[in-house]
Formats: sequence, structure tokens, C-alpha cells
Amino acid sequence: MVSVATLDGDEQLTAGLRAEDSARLMEAVAFVSEPYAGKVVPTGQEAMAFSRAVVATLAALKTDIDSRVAGMLFELPVLAPEMAAQIAPRFGREVADMVDGIRQLMRLHESSSLQPGRAKAGSGAASHLETLRKMTLAMATDMRVVLVRLASRLATLRYFAERKLENEMTLRYARETFDLYAPLANRLGVWQLKWELEDLSFRFTEPANYKRIAKMLEEKRAEREQFVEASIAHLKSELSAAGIRAEVYGRPKHIFSIWNKMRGKAIDFSRLHDVRAFRVIVEDVKACYAVLSIVHNIWIPIPEEFDDYIARPKPNGYQSLHTVVEAEDSRTLEVQIRTQDMHRFAEYGVAAHWRYKEGTGGTDDTYDQKIAWLRQLLAWKSEVADVVVGEGETDRQWVEQLKAASINDRIYVLTPQGRLLELPTGSTPIDFAYQLHSDIGHRCRGAKVDGAMVPLNTPLKNGQTVEIVTAKGEAAVAGTAGPSRDWLADGYAASPRTRSKIRAWFNAIEQAETLSHGRAMLEKTLQREGKTSVNLEDLAQRLGFAKLDELLLAVGNERLSLRLVEQALHADEPGRQPSEPDASVLPRQSRASSVTRGAKAGVLVLGTEGLLTQMASCCKPAPPDPIVGFITRGRGISIHRASCKNLSQMLLRAPERMVQTTWGEAGSDTVYPVDVFVLAQDRQGLLRDISDIFLREKINVIGVSTRSSKGQAVMSFTGEISSTEQLQRAIKVIGEVNGVLEVKRH
Repeated sequence: MVSVATLDGDEQLTAGLRAEDSARLMEAVAFVSEPYAGKVVPTGQEAMAFSRAVVATLAALKTDIDSRVAGMLFELPVLAPEMAAQIAPRFGREVADMVDGIRQLMRLHESSSLQPGRAKAGSGAASHLETLRKMTLAMATDMRVVLVRLASRLATLRYFAERKLENEMTLRYARETFDLYAPLANRLGVWQLKWELEDLSFRFTEPANYKRIAKMLEEKRAEREQFVEASIAHLKSELSAAGIRAEVYGRPKHIFSIWNKMRGKAIDFSRLHDVRAFRVIVEDVKACYAVLSIVHNIWIPIPEEFDDYIARPKPNGYQSLHTVVEAEDSRTLEVQIRTQDMHRFAEYGVAAHWRYKEGTGGTDDTYDQKIAWLRQLLAWKSEVADVVVGEGETDRQWVEQLKAASINDRIYVLTPQGRLLELPTGSTPIDFAYQLHSDIGHRCRGAKVDGAMVPLNTPLKNGQTVEIVTAKGEAAVAGTAGPSRDWLADGYAASPRTRSKIRAWFNAIEQAETLSHGRAMLEKTLQREGKTSVNLEDLAQRLGFAKLDELLLAVGNERLSLRLVEQALHADEPGRQPSEPDASVLPRQSRASSVTRGAKAGVLVLGTEGLLTQMASCCKPAPPDPIVGFITRGRGISIHRASCKNLSQMLLRAPERMVQTTWGEAGSDTVYPVDVFVLAQDRQGLLRDISDIFLREKINVIGVSTRSSKGQAVMSFTGEISSTEQLQRAIKVIGEVNGVLEVKRH
């Protein structure tokens, strides 16, 4: 096949295409000829010349017809927005989607704060650049979009070089290419683009060093190429004589690569061993060492420059034999020897060049695997380059897999100032707000995506610009602004981190309210008892609390009776006898989920699902009591014990509102409140004895009422139980307590 570089005009654009695809590409050229005429792109290049240069590069990469058409059309939405709607009907939805994807990637450059070259040095800058690279790939759901973007950047740098432009714009483009586009080309294995992008960028960022090295290379180019070709021919002859099948090819050294090694090793150009270099690819490990022996027999090895990465692979798994030999006239020659498998691993596996040359050392294995797969996919395409583009099953498979290749477990969005944020897929504006700052999340009241107001549960997409509308700071401080409990529902927050922050806000508010309520109750008690001068910290310690806030929370949550506080206040007064604790003395420390506080009751309404149910307070049913449901007005279905007197009266008035219910499966820690009536002869310690029984039976008492008259004590307990069997055991034991006359469920 004729090299694309040797073709002229339209043939350069259509190289390798079938006749019908060539006609389709030329239709795209004709379609944009009028809107592009006389217009320039932001770099100053004529629009038509720029687009043709992009397509020519894509043709050299042997891309498919849709990629080339998209490369010709992607400036249309900017130069002639009114014609953008015609792309899909005329050239297909696939091309239109690619054009949209390319425009999204262009926005990375258009945002001034995303110029990686301006990032501050250090690990933060490296992390920022790595995020930019991931964003570039993630934004391109069709990976061909990335190839078009790389081709467009190369066209721009070539234009700058041809015009010999040297200004702030060329420097900015060059830095961005170094930081973002050249590494991406490297990762994708598009070596034709990678080397030229680096060399052109180096030309603008280090013009003096570029010219110096270029001059040294040019002076020796013909001699060097002749020497390498002669060395390869000599080695091939020796390998053939030894019966070793091998692929031997020169490994050209580019200007930036030479400069990088000179700078990294602090050596002069004359001491570079690999300016003249080639690789030998053989079938197995045995052949590697056989070739090494032949190389060392032909030329004189330099011992200190020999590395056996086959016997001692690098930590990342890289394997190869590296040797430097001294040939005629003391000229050095670098030779790398490896098997096909080693070569494939070095180019596409975790030991790929970008790992150590970019110095990222990343640990995202899934991301690395996808990159390796993409590079193999592109290499596969180059291996079947002799297949005419657009023909055969092989090409169709390549196109379909390349379209599907994306890194889609994260999304990347921008602030109005151009700051880049990485979020989980499915994130909403609420996730975005909390990622910026917890306070912004708490005060979030609305969001604009690409300038348009959207609901807060709108899933965000790659490349969108998000602006958060917040409540005023004063309103937030006053408590009139804050997150909504609805945000904890499905669809509002994709990130566990966001949901955790929302819950923390509500927990803090509830705790503050409980503290305030507890303080008010405690201060009222102190005023009533005439003890306003008491040190509250000392009082908390007397009651067994390490801090005052713990005491206030216990009082505010009604886990500690104010009667105990009164006793502590008068404990040191002479002649005062401690009295039997009353109803509220028992601390309430339930950790289970009670149906009175919204836990799932485990009630099934026969024939329906999802209805609101609530336990009737008059009879307090608990499993396995026979139960009946009664349809209330506005409060769902009230669940009663079948023997409830109130239920009987209601059914007499409205029998049609009865529904059949049964106990289903409740939560493992769900408890049900029940009332227990106790009649006993009054005596000292009676309440303590009964309370101990509830404690032993693991029944949490949340309410106690006692009264004494004529030597008899009438007590009513409200306890939380998981089943009536648990209650029956407690009632039986309480009936055996000394002085108890009667005990029953009320």
C-alpha cells in the first residue's frame, strides 16, 4: 500500500477507503466547504485547511470512514451552528455522536484553569494531570473520539511549526500537549502520534535545546542510518547462518527522547549509546540468549551496560535482554532482545512505557487493564492494516469494539471556574455540592447544569459544568437552611460519602435540640428545688456522667428521670430519707427499633402491599396475638388485637372497614410496646424487685406509673417485647414476687 504521506489532495484523505466510503467522505468535504470558507479556528489556521490536516492524520492511522467524516465536521457546530442539526440526518447518528464527543473534549482546552502546564509542581499537580487524562478517556464513550482529538492537536502543532510561530499561545498548547495528549497517545500505543507530539511540543517549550539536538542529529543522520542498516544486515546474516528466525528492526530515537535521556542521566550527546539502536524479536527464551551470544561475538560488549531482565525481571514484570556493544570506529550500538510474548507484555501490559516514563506509578488496576486492552486493540488494527478499511469482518469487529471501549465507572464535571471534580457514576448535583464543601452541600437549594436549571436528582454526565445555588449564610446559621431528608431517598445522592454527611447534619441538629431540651428541663428542676447555684459539672459526675453534655442528653432523651436529679441534689441533707423511685426512675436505654418510633412492624395486609400500618395504642398488639386491621381516615390501617373492646365498638359502626391481617417477618431487633398491670401489697423495695425481673427477661421498660393507697400499690409498666411469649414468662415470675396479688397484661 502506498504511504499516505506520498499522496496529494483528496487521495490523502481517502487512502484505504472503498469507493462508496470515499464518496461519502468527499460529500462531507463539500458539505463544509461553504460554511468553512474564509473562517479560521481559534489557533488562526484556516478552517478547511485545519480539517483536511486532521483527516489526513486519521487516514495515516487507517481509521474507519466515520472517524474521518467526524474529523471533517467537528468544527461545524462552532463555525455554523445552524447547520449542526443536519449532521445526523445526512451522515448518520454515529457521526453526530462522535462530533458531540469531540466538542466535549475541546472544552477541556477552552477552560483556562485546565491548562495543565500552569499547574503547580508537586504531587498535587501530578494527581490533577492524571485526573485530566482519565477524564479525557471517560468523556469519550466512543474511543475513536480520542483519536480524532489527538489528530487535531497534531495538526495544530504542525501548523505552528510550519509558520514558525513562537508566542504565549504556542507555549500553552505545547505544555498542554506534554501533560495530556502525548501521554494519552503513549498509553493508547499510537506511536506515530506520540513521538511527533512530543518533538513538536519540545520545539516550543525548549527551542534552544531542540535546535541543538536537531542539528547534532542532522549532521550524523545519513551516517547513522547507514551504520544501523549495515549492522542489521550483518546480524541478520549471522542469525540466518545459525538457523535462528528473528525479526530485526531499527529503533529510531526522537529528539525529545534524546533530550530526556541526556537530562535524566546527566550525560553528553556523544555518550548516548542508544542513538544507534535496534531490537531483535525471537520465538523463545533459548533463542534470546543464542542471539545475545552472536551479538557479543560480532561486536565487543560493554559489560557495565548489560542488563538481563529475563533472569531478573523488573518489579513490574518487564523482561528483555539489554546490551550495548562497541562496533567499528568505536561507535556504540544498543541491542534489545526479547520474545514475542515479552514484547507484547512490554508494549501492552503493566510494564508499558507510560508506567515508568510518566512516573505515575498508579494503583488503579481496572483502569490500567482497560488502557492495556485499548492499546492491544489498536495494535490489532495495525497488524491487519493490509485489509482495506471498511471491508471484511475483522475491520467491523475492530470498529465495534473501539466504539464500546470506555472507562465509565467515574464521571468528571467542572465548576463554573473550571475546577475539575471526579465523582461516582450516577452522581447528582447534590453529590457535586458536597464534593465541593460540606457547607455548600448543606445550603444547596438548586443547580444549573450547562447554564440551565435542573432538578437536584438529575444524573450528571461527563464534561458538564455545574453551578450550585445556595441559601444565604445567615439563613443557614439561623437554622432555616439545611439539607432535606428527601435527599436520603434513592436517586438524590449516589455517593455514600454524601449520604453520610447528610445524616451527620441531621444527627447534629437532633443532638443540639436534645441538649437544649435537656438543659431547659434541668434548669427548671434546679429552680424548683432552689439549687440554681449548683455546679452542673459536679452534678453530672455525681449522677455517673463523665461530661455535662452526657447528662443533658440523658435528661433530654428521657433516659434519666428528673427524680434522680432531685435525689442527687438533696443527698447530703441530714434527716432526708431516700424515697422509693417513681415511674420515671428507671432509665430508658432501648437500643432496639420500636414500632412506636417507626420500625417495621412486620404486619401483612392480605391482598395488598405497601399500605401504611400502625399499632393501636389502646391494646398494643404484639406477635403472635391474633390481629385485625381497621381502615382509619388519613392514618392508614390501625392494627388491633382481635379481642380489643375498642375494635369491637368500631366494627359495630363500620364493619366494612375491617381488613384481614397477619403477622409477617419483622426486623430482627423490632420490639412492640405492651402494658402490664400489677396489684400488690405496698412495701419497701417492691418496685426494685419487679424491675429486676424485667431486666432479667430483657424487657426494656419505657414507662412506669405507681400509686399507693391503703397499703396497696397499683403499678402500670410499659415495656418493649419481641413476642408475647417473652411477656408471659415475665408475668409468671412477677406473680411469684412477695406481696404481688395480681399481674396481667393490660
